[in-house]
Order: sequence, then structure tokens, then C-alpha cells
Amino acid sequence: MWRGIATVLLLCVSNIFMTFAWYGHLKLQEMKISDGWPLILVILFSWGLAFFEYCAQVPANRIGFAENGGPFNIVQLKVIQEVVSLTVFTLAVAVFFKGQSLQWNHFVAFGLLIAAVFFVFLK
Repeated sequence: MWRGIATVLLLCVSNIFMTFAWYGHLKLQEMKISDGWPLILVILFSWGLAFFEYCAQVPANRIGFAENGGPFNIVQLKVIQEVVSLTVFTLAVAVFFKGQSLQWNHFVAFGLLIAAVFFVFLK
């Protein structure tokens, strides 16, 4: 059981870094911090954050993978990762990008991903 919990927690950490790597530069630009940065600097900044994403993502997959003694097969790991990613992204949008509103269709899509988790774990 601890391997499953550790996997999900590491995926959460990984996706926090991923969200900031992919979208954090947009918030920095909005805050006028990175307005003048050349694209290569923005890319290097994002890569620097992505390093920490991988430092959590790779162990999460190794710990959680059934062939390594974990509770999840590879498809389950991917679906869990996608749901965690969407959850972290949704929270980041709600907290950091106040001008972006979530619509009903976003919540329907999120519900469908939760349904995907149900189906991927169905025996």
C-alpha cells in the first residue's frame, strides 16, 4: 500500500514542477518579471524546473510499476499521472491565473478522466 501512496505523492510533486515549467513563465511574463527574456532563456528556465519534475516522475514510475513490486501496470500509471496532472493544473489556474475561468466543459472533461481511472482499474 505504501508504494501506491508514494507513487501518487511523487506524481503530485512531479506535476507541480511540470505545471510551473510549462506555464510558470507565462505568469512571470504577466507579472512583468520575464518580459524582456529571450525565448532561449525562457526555455532554459523551464528545463531547469523540468529537471525536478523528472527527479520525482522517474522514481514514481519505478516505485509504482507492478514489475518492480508496485501496485500499478503501465497503463494505470499513465492514467493516474494524467488525472494528477489535470488536478494540479486546475488548482494552479485557479490560484495563479485568476483571469482564466473554468467552464462547465472543463469539469465534464475532468469527470471523464476520473471515469478513465475507474475503467483502467476495472478487472
